[in-house]
Amino acid sequence: IISVFKTSIREKDLIYLPSVLNKLEGLSKWNTDLEDCDNILRVESYHEIAEEIKSILSKQGFVCEELED
Repeated sequence: IISVFKTSIREKDLIYLPSVLNKLEGLSKWNTDLEDCDNILRVESYHEIAEEIKSILSKQGFVCEELED
């Protein structure tokens, strides 16, 4: 499953973001596109984890909104 999020992630956040995201069960891989105006976070997972991603990032103080296809 591929999920794409509009976020408030910045370059400096990439230092600790892997320690947060890599703990998620079912997450296959993820990447960011911080050159995009929406600071895109793209996640590939084995099952639906979009709500979990939004919750975790919100608790870390990020804006995180799933983009629809």
